[in-house]
This record gives sequence, structure tokens and C-alpha cells, in this order.
Amino acid sequence: QVQLVESGGGLVQPGGSLRLSCAASGIIYSTNAMAWYRQAPGKQRELVATITSGRRTNYADSVKGRFTISRDNAKNTVDLQMNSLKPEDTGVYYCNAEVRTTLRSGLNNYWGQGTQVTVSS
Repeated sequence: QVQLVESGGGLVQPGGSLRLSCAASGIIYSTNAMAWYRQAPGKQRELVATITSGRRTNYADSVKGRFTISRDNAKNTVDLQMNSLKPEDTGVYYCNAEVRTTLRSGLNNYWGQGTQVTVSS
């Protein structure tokens, strides 16, 4: 079994910064793509940023230039540095990872429990 645990959410004023972290633990042979999603109240979950094992990144247009995703392959962690935060960035942020638990197993998708980010004055 694989667990993803997020941390770092909280309340921040517009223009402020937060750093989210996610650690994967359990039976992990390798981790493929890792990502951050978010879900605002009354809206569908949306992709925020992704990073491959080779550290190729992709961002939603709404966060480009403000958010940076990074990972540590040795520790199976992924971070999201969020700068110049706006009220519309408010939501629950979820970590996602594609994990192979053995050399011969396929990739399985895992989610964290989510961490609340609130941007408000």
C-alpha cells in the first residue's frame, strides 16, 4: 500500500506565498509522474502542475509564472511553491502520484487526503 501525505496549507493574504509538500511512503519501487491538483468550493478538481521523473514540468495557465513544482526522487517527495497568491487560488490541494510497487507491476494512481489553502485578506 502507498500513502501520500500533504502538508503546508494554511491561510495567507493575497500576494503572499505558501509551500506545499507531499511525501509518498509504503511499498514503492519507482514513482513516475507526480502532480498537484486543487478543488475550489463548488467546482471540479483541476490540474495545477505536473512533474515527470525526469523533472519535466507542466502548469495550468492560471498558475504559470507564480507556482513552481519540484521533486526529490530519492525521497519520493513533491513540493509546490506558490507565490503571488490570489483569492482564486483558494481550495483544497491534492497530491497525486503514479507509483510502481514492484519491478513488474503496472503503474497505480494514488491521492493524498488534501490540504486547505485559503487566500484572503
